[in-house]
Amino acid sequence: MVLSMSLLLLGIAILGCLYRVLKGPSMADRITALDTIGIHLIGSVAVLSMLLHTQAYVDIILLIGILAFISTVAFARFIERGLVLENDDDL
Repeated sequence: MVLSMSLLLLGIAILGCLYRVLKGPSMADRITALDTIGIHLIGSVAVLSMLLHTQAYVDIILLIGILAFISTVAFARFIERGLVLENDDDL
């Protein structure tokens, strides 16, 4: 019962963050909301793993964490420089 309620509350939190991604006043707000969605997804998969009594979802948790980190770094780089990847034409 508690795990089901946790999944419901995490789902509501993800919807709230999704609203912030769509309506955020600045790019930094949208990036923060996307990072928070990643954290909530990690929590949701962990609770689902406990609910189903399996450790099979640990790899998915790690994958979501890595993707959330890479996307946060890419967005921060985009805000700072205006591009994610640089051309090395000077070589």
